[in-house]
Amino acid sequence: MEISNEKIRILVFASGDAQGGGSGFQELVEFSRTNPPVLNAQIVGVISNHPYGGVRKRADALQIPFEYWPGPFDAEGYRSFVEKYRVDFVMCSGWLKFVRGLDPAQTVNIHPGPLPRFGGPGMYGHYVHEAVMAAFHRGEIIQSAVTMHFVDETAYDHGPIIFQMPVLIRPDDDAETLAKRVNEKERAWQSYILNLVVHRKIYLNHGQVFYESDIAKRLFY
Repeated sequence: MEISNEKIRILVFASGDAQGGGSGFQELVEFSRTNPPVLNAQIVGVISNHPYGGVRKRADALQIPFEYWPGPFDAEGYRSFVEKYRVDFVMCSGWLKFVRGLDPAQTVNIHPGPLPRFGGPGMYGHYVHEAVMAAFHRGEIIQSAVTMHFVDETAYDHGPIIFQMPVLIRPDDDAETLAKRVNEKERAWQSYILNLVVHRKIYLNHGQVFYESDIAKRLFY
């Protein structure tokens, strides 16, 4: 994918489910429409593996092109969507399928837990929060996290980490209450961090993540 000189074009992959989901996708669109925009780019489409689920409902309401993709989820399929929508970046926001064939430097995923420990096949949504809470009760961890990373083809939820926001676990938490707080952090940070990536304030080079000095100070010091 080559970055164009026009407004940066982003394609979102979001599974949602047959009844709901897609809140992360909705936030990306809404934050691209604020004045000034938090995400200074154009969401040009959204792909889901549910034909009439929550993602489609939100896409229709937001007037964003929607496509149902039943698979196969192979490299050729991913590349065909990138070419069709002429996109500069891909954002996986609640996308539950394995990603193949895309440039890791221009493909970003957000995950509702600390990586790499709480990632991999079957580690999504409430399964992540349940595993995190089990580790907390065993005394192994004291916090969860929201993680954003560049996507490679090594494994599910794998690739160089861009940003990780800790989410403290409270003694009276369960998977549901933790999920609510993690999701709030996801929505707060997703568009902001993605904006830094698409404008090359944060970038991947030879498998290593680099930050402009002012961005590094703002995020980590």
